[in-house]
Amino acid sequence: MGTASSLVSPGEVIEDGYGGEGGEACEIPVEVKPKARLLRSSFRRGPRVIGASFKSTGSVDLEYAAEYERLRKEYEIFRVSKNNEVTSMQKKEAKLDEENKRLRAELQALQKTYQKILREKEGALEAKYQAMERAATFEHDRDKVKRQFKIFRETKEKEIQDLLRAKRDLEAKLQQLQTQGIQVYDPNDSDSDDNQTTVTAAGTQCEYWTGGVLGSEPSMGSMMQLQQTFRGPELAHSLIDVEGPFANVSRDDWDAAVASLLQVSPHVPQALWSNTVRCYIISTQETKAELDTFLKKYSSMLRGMCEDLGHFYLNVCFPEEVAASFTVERKQEIERSSLCVLLLKSTVTSSVVEDCEEAFVKNADGHPLVLYLKKEKDQNLTETCRQLLEKINTADKTAKIKVVDHSGSAEEGANLIYSQLEKVIKQELLGFEGADVDSKDSVIDEGREEDSGDVLWDLHDEQEQIESYQLACNCSTSHLGFQKYIHRLNDMIAAPPPTPPLLVSGGPGSGKSLLLSKWIELQQKQSPNTLVLYHFVGSPVSTSSEPVLIIKRLTVKLLQHFWSISGLSMEPSKILEEFPRWLERLSARHQGNIIIIIDSIDQIQQAERHMKWLIDPLPVNVRVVVSVNVETCPQAWRLWPTLHLDPLSPTEVKNLVSAECQGVDVKLTKEQERKLERHCRSASTCNALYVTLLARMITSLPPNEGSSLFLDQCLQCQDTISLYRLALRMMMSSLSTDKEQNILKEILCLVLASHNGVSESELLDIFPEPGFPMLSSLLHRLSKLCILTIRCGLVGFQHLQACEAVRLEFLNGGSSSASYREKLIRYFNQQLSQDRVTWRVADELPWLLQKQDNKTKLQLSLLNLFVSQNLYKRGHFSELLAYWQYVGKDKSSMAAEYFDSLKRYEKSCENEDSMTKLANLYETLGRFLKDLGLTGQAVAPLQRSLEIRETALDPDHPSVARSLHQLAGVYIQWKKYGNAEQLYRQALEISENAYGAEHASVARELESLAMLYQKQNKYEQAEKLRKRSVKIRQKTARQKGHMYGFSLLRRRALQLEELTLGRDSADSARTLNELGVLYYLQNNLDAAKVFLTRSLEMRQRVLGPDHPDCAQSLNNLAALHTERRDYDLAETMYQRALEIRKKALSPDHPSLAYTLKHLAMLYKRRGKLGKAAPLYELSLEIREKSFGPKHPSVATALVNLAVIYCQLKKHSEALPLYERALKVYEDSLGRSHPRVGETLKNLAVLSYEKGDFEPAAELYKRAMEIKEAEPSLVCGNAPSHHSSSGDASSLRGPAQIPQAPR
Repeated sequence: MGTASSLVSPGEVIEDGYGGEGGEACEIPVEVKPKARLLRSSFRRGPRVIGASFKSTGSVDLEYAAEYERLRKEYEIFRVSKNNEVTSMQKKEAKLDEENKRLRAELQALQKTYQKILREKEGALEAKYQAMERAATFEHDRDKVKRQFKIFRETKEKEIQDLLRAKRDLEAKLQQLQTQGIQVYDPNDSDSDDNQTTVTAAGTQCEYWTGGVLGSEPSMGSMMQLQQTFRGPELAHSLIDVEGPFANVSRDDWDAAVASLLQVSPHVPQALWSNTVRCYIISTQETKAELDTFLKKYSSMLRGMCEDLGHFYLNVCFPEEVAASFTVERKQEIERSSLCVLLLKSTVTSSVVEDCEEAFVKNADGHPLVLYLKKEKDQNLTETCRQLLEKINTADKTAKIKVVDHSGSAEEGANLIYSQLEKVIKQELLGFEGADVDSKDSVIDEGREEDSGDVLWDLHDEQEQIESYQLACNCSTSHLGFQKYIHRLNDMIAAPPPTPPLLVSGGPGSGKSLLLSKWIELQQKQSPNTLVLYHFVGSPVSTSSEPVLIIKRLTVKLLQHFWSISGLSMEPSKILEEFPRWLERLSARHQGNIIIIIDSIDQIQQAERHMKWLIDPLPVNVRVVVSVNVETCPQAWRLWPTLHLDPLSPTEVKNLVSAECQGVDVKLTKEQERKLERHCRSASTCNALYVTLLARMITSLPPNEGSSLFLDQCLQCQDTISLYRLALRMMMSSLSTDKEQNILKEILCLVLASHNGVSESELLDIFPEPGFPMLSSLLHRLSKLCILTIRCGLVGFQHLQACEAVRLEFLNGGSSSASYREKLIRYFNQQLSQDRVTWRVADELPWLLQKQDNKTKLQLSLLNLFVSQNLYKRGHFSELLAYWQYVGKDKSSMAAEYFDSLKRYEKSCENEDSMTKLANLYETLGRFLKDLGLTGQAVAPLQRSLEIRETALDPDHPSVARSLHQLAGVYIQWKKYGNAEQLYRQALEISENAYGAEHASVARELESLAMLYQKQNKYEQAEKLRKRSVKIRQKTARQKGHMYGFSLLRRRALQLEELTLGRDSADSARTLNELGVLYYLQNNLDAAKVFLTRSLEMRQRVLGPDHPDCAQSLNNLAALHTERRDYDLAETMYQRALEIRKKALSPDHPSLAYTLKHLAMLYKRRGKLGKAAPLYELSLEIREKSFGPKHPSVATALVNLAVIYCQLKKHSEALPLYERALKVYEDSLGRSHPRVGETLKNLAVLSYEKGDFEPAAELYKRAMEIKEAEPSLVCGNAPSHHSSSGDASSLRGPAQIPQAPR
């Protein structure tokens, strides 16, 4: 008998008899007997044999077999029952599925029925609301018509009564004269000219020419003729003819000429392009009372008026007792002055005589002049005073001097001076003729927004760039050897595309800015078709280095040349992102090259990140030139083509020093020249700035006063910064008192601590004691030493090295600048406390507080609603956002802060003026939030602005239209087009009633409606509104000078008027021609006729009657007479111009084709198609010979001829012309070009009229696809300047224009 341990060895698996899982066996002690089940599992299974011994236990016991059988049967019964239950459940599930499907079908049917009923209900409600709206509109229109008719009736009744009263008075006077035997003059018996000029005595009030507009077109003259003897009148040969107000002007020529007039300008006195009104006052001891009263009481009023209009105002006055000490400064200030005022009684001093001769005699026509004469009984003029008045009267040939005679008190005299100056400043300097100062704010704001649509733009940024360019152009570069660099620049620009940006590199002060400005000037003269966009970056902390503002400015200027600024985003990131796309799309529309020049691009904040578009491939007709400091140029840009400015050669150094010495009549010794030559040989001492500064320092010392010793000190300076520091120490030592030295240091440190600089008037406010003479002397000397300059009315550093020298010399490397920023903060806070928020306060105060890390005060300044409004409305959107991000506020919290501030401000508003300002603030906040993407929060302030304007002003006031316009923009973002359309139409109606049907604000609403209809795929309605808007834009563009600001245009006209003074010459005749162009484009046809006639007469005298320039003047006069509908005279002049050009020019000269085209267009306007057709044919032949058969100009000529054939019902002859033009356009401009679309549309109309409906539909569909491809370039601007006169409507026949009365 064995044990369990003998049956199972360790490690073997013991299986459980009940099917349990096996395990690992372990040794069982001998003493423990195994259970039966364990033993049974070790033997063969089977029935146990009865009576068997224990040794035969391998068989299974019968009782276990019975138990097993019982369990098996129970299991079978359980399994069958469960299977039956599962089958039953499956049947129930199938039944429930069928029931669910039936219920779902019933539910869907009920839902469809519900939706149908709901739609019917909404339709009924919409119809009800529309009926109610129509009823309300009808009631509103009826009441409005009643009011208008009442006003009209009352007005006409009053006019009739006034006329009857005047008639009775005239009849009574006539009878009285006849009874006295006086013969009455009959105008019908005279053949004199109605426009006869009356001559007035000197000193009396008289009318005189004021201002003009920038812009021109080739038939009216071109800026190229200011530079060349003769090149014909065409600046860019015609590619398009536009019907309507510019029927005699080619759009390509118009754009090129406008660009040329805006870019090319002669070098003129700074007074004509500075934004500071400098009033030079000359007075004597006898008129001191009037002067003191004016300065104390009225000067601040003039300053406030100018600052409200975005200009500085400065009184320039040198008292008699100190005038003799400032002779040079006085002469310089007279040259820079905007207007001069002479206060005189009976005696004069020598300084007064000198100033009067400089201002009133030598340069009488240079600027407006005012003469105040104080008269008393028994007053005797001294001989000197009498002689002076006689000289002034003799010099005043055109009677421009405004004479104020006064015999009353000093207070009254000061008031008369103020009134006269206010009128001169408003009308002659700022261009607001007859404008009311009180209403000017709103007028200017509206005007600026109208000019740029919804794009906010700062004119000060543009003015700063203009002055930077002018200042650089005025510097002489003849001694710097730039000609070789200019030739290389021309070669690089002319290289075949694609070309990467061109890098102009050089050390600090090597003359990169001077080179680029001179090259820009030459490009504008030699290639007027080239569009040049430039930007000069100033200090790294100034606004000019802000990347978003730079790209926005370039984009706006680019769009302005294509009559479009719609679709431009205000969000900073999108402005940077979209610029390459704008550049690519607009470059495809420009026939010439586009050159973008960015000077000192490495001074831009994070230039490499924000200027990523430079790395991308540029369009084929775009060239980019950037200048960098060779030491700070990003590594990725060093692979571009580079033009490096070499150090000056010894000869160039000698020539530059000699030129500076000759300018001040100083001669260096041979020993000094040798020292300079030996010293200026290293890279840091032979750059243009170092040599210029060194020469000016040497020549600024009086002779024989230690000049050799001082020269040795200068030669110890091995770089420009150390030389600047020596110049500062020299300047300090030359001042006689500690007070003057302290003022000099304070001025330099304040300029350094500021954001964009400090104005002269601000410096006088901060340092009132020394007065203007001392300030003028200091600034003059600092300017001569290349330290400071005045740009855009602000005193700033000429070069970064000068700024760094001041930082090291006076501020210990910048550690002490915080105290000067605090001084400026106190000054601007003081202006805020006086409720004077100018653009200077908005520019400087937040920036200064940010630099001081004073977040609390910064937030308070931003919550001054007028500060934020000023920043936003001038386009400094990104700057305003950056301030709020610095404070730590997100968009929502910022909006909540503004809402709270507005609520507090609203509680203090009581009168109408304050409520108007409140409405403007609400509108600004709404627009700001809309630009931020918070359209939900933008609705409330815009609606509040609308409510205030309707209540405080009038429901029909123009400002109500502005609120409606902005609200409609929000609804468009929400895609609620029905609501937006209703608001736009209300705004359109108000604008038409307020301004008339041809105002820029009307065009703005039409553009917005056109964009809305285009979004809704209502293309026909959109096209009608767009065409109407285009006509308005074209007409108002001549009055607004292509959206560049009236004051700039007036200054341009003043520049040209200055050039016309003198003897007869070809140059004067050309300038007279340009003046005529300017007034023509301003729609001042009478003034244009005077100047164009003078130009023609002068050319006939100087050049002869058959000279081609006379043909140009005749062509221009003919265009003017065409505009006045004097068609017979226009035809005669065109024919005379054609005769001259046929004699003087070759038969295939483009100018001949141009005159032919204009004469043909005149015939076409008059319905003389038979005469127009052969002229168009001849023009086509000339263009084919001049440009080749595949030039776009030839295609346009083909289209024009095809239009004439269609109007003559010669459709079979027109079809091949259209097809040929289409082929040329597609080959030369691409299949998606707008001109291709215009030609396809014309072909579609022609096919339709011939009965080929299916081809017409296909052509029209393709034309619409091309038009839809670039909606942002079409909406809201002039028609594609690629459109021709052969549009669809023109195919139905010419419009008959009535003959003008002869």
